Amino acid sequence: MSVIIGVDIGTSVTKAVAFDGEGRPLASATRRSHLERLPGSRVEQDLDDVVRTVAEVVRETTAALPAPPAALALTGQGDGLWLRDGQGRAVRPAISWMDGRASDRVAGWLADGTVQRVYTRTGSGMFPGCHAPLLAHLQEHEPESLRSAAVAGYCVDAVAQRLTGSISVDASDATLPFLDPVTRTYAQEALAACGIESQARLLAPPAAPGTVLSLDTQGAALLDLPVGLPLTSGPYDLPACAIGSGVREVGDGLLIVGTTLACQVLTDRARTDSYAEPAGMSLCTPDPGRWLRSMPAMVGTAALEWILTLTGTATADLGALLADSTPGARGVTALPFLSDAGERAPFVDPQARGQLDGLTLAHTRADVVRAMCEAIGYAARHCLEAAGLSGTLAACGGGTRSGPWTQLFADILGREIRVPVESEVGALGAVRVARRFLGEPAGTKAQLFHTVEPGEGCREVYEDGYAAYRTALAAARTQWDGPPARATTGASVA
Repeated sequence: MSVIIGVDIGTSVTKAVAFDGEGRPLASATRRSHLERLPGSRVEQDLDDVVRTVAEVVRETTAALPAPPAALALTGQGDGLWLRDGQGRAVRPAISWMDGRASDRVAGWLADGTVQRVYTRTGSGMFPGCHAPLLAHLQEHEPESLRSAAVAGYCVDAVAQRLTGSISVDASDATLPFLDPVTRTYAQEALAACGIESQARLLAPPAAPGTVLSLDTQGAALLDLPVGLPLTSGPYDLPACAIGSGVREVGDGLLIVGTTLACQVLTDRARTDSYAEPAGMSLCTPDPGRWLRSMPAMVGTAALEWILTLTGTATADLGALLADSTPGARGVTALPFLSDAGERAPFVDPQARGQLDGLTLAHTRADVVRAMCEAIGYAARHCLEAAGLSGTLAACGGGTRSGPWTQLFADILGREIRVPVESEVGALGAVRVARRFLGEPAGTKAQLFHTVEPGEGCREVYEDGYAAYRTALAAARTQWDGPPARATTGASVA
């Protein structure tokens, strides 16, 4: 079978991996992108810089192959707001999913029931870095940007447009927050609830499953590949990672330990629960009858990196630090909500803030680091419970490269974790989708995993710790600005 290059356009790093027909990596390349952090919790990216990284990694990967690839498969970061004109040029810097400028608007929508009304209709909540609050913010503060734009899209389709000349938004990207996940059409009443129905013209209809684009003259020259080379655009990184990690059966889940702590469970029903908080999303997959109930928390590796910097340590020290403390971190506890934009899953609160508690002069930096790692593990358990995990659990992302931290996740979750041997599962998932869309047969080689079993000696400690975490979280939510959003009505989407 043919060689396909998968390109994963992350928030800060773009990766390209060439896979053969059995899913074996043949060559790869990476480039860093630049994130612009500005006053007012604003986080932006330059589309031209992102396209540059894609061109460089594809060229470098292709150069290591004996022949050009048969196709390209794009995936990457989701959410945010990537406004372009009809030619694919950015009309303003892309607004990242990490952006917090619309936090007050989301807080207001939580208080007045707007988030709940949209959630009841679409099965997806909202957070400051998604389309609804960002479009509403620009409608008030930058109407000229919206007037200049032809499409309000996402990272993956923005890059695909520059390479193919086509606007093709994957349904997974389009899900949050306006898409009816069953009909895969935008719910106009959800737009109206947010006061931005006039911006519906900017939302490209989701591409039909099986859509394949091709490089145009400009894209071919940029990548030094033939005109007409097939290209697939999406799904974005959350469902791509699930596909690349072997999540196939209803009830199976995936834990992504990356910048986002993304917890997902495959389901055959896209529905809202009248007793659930309006958080998370029901992501469309390439299969119309399957969705991913996704809880992408904001508390991933960024929280770990912050605590390591605070304690004057580094990622390479993590294993030793965890070993130098004990389960329960000698009484130190944490809430890991350090994002300027607050939290988006399994609850939404733009005012969510982190904390460390229980410290004395007798504690060490190892205790502090372990407390934060345990808090992130408790957040993962909270998210997976909310998403409905009932089957096997896979894990991927940069955080899983630390064996001790992965062991900690297994201990806190109390279940086996399967970690794919192939680390670039986002790119692999995109390639698997491309092969399917191109009509190529699936490879016969079984995917390899290594498993991490929960330890026997710390179960009671972590059960008590999780209960204490949930109690501390409930108490903290009463003190953050604004009351926590509680579901008052609900309706089945499917």
